[in-house]
Amino acid sequence: MPQSIENPAECEIRSVIRFLNAKVVKATEINRQISEVYGEIIMSEGMVKKWVRPFKDGRTNAHYEERSGRPSVTTEDFVQKVDAKVRENRRLTISSLSNEFPQVSRSVLCGIVTEHLNYRKLWAGGRFL
Repeated sequence: MPQSIENPAECEIRSVIRFLNAKVVKATEINRQISEVYGEIIMSEGMVKKWVRPFKDGRTNAHYEERSGRPSVTTEDFVQKVDAKVRENRRLTISSLSNEFPQVSRSVLCGIVTEHLNYRKLWAGGRFL
């Protein structure tokens, strides 16, 4: 039995998939071999198939590509603007903050207030400390 490899990098697993795919090994066999060496829970057969497909189509890079998704609104400047609003009126709620910053979702505002600024509710009325 092969020696088990612990904590492999994600690109290492994808490189193995690319290598075995180049040797025309089927996805189910690739998954079996990966599980044998890296452990059962390292990658599901479905994920192996998901990576085999682009390699069959000519992909050569085993790393994730940069994504051009929506830019984050949680900039230091924006966090400071939210902080200034909360300090202006400690009775502000997430709903009223949402009215002040309609371009930002309530969940993002809640994250900024609680995680970035470390404010907590004083009571159910919604005031922040």
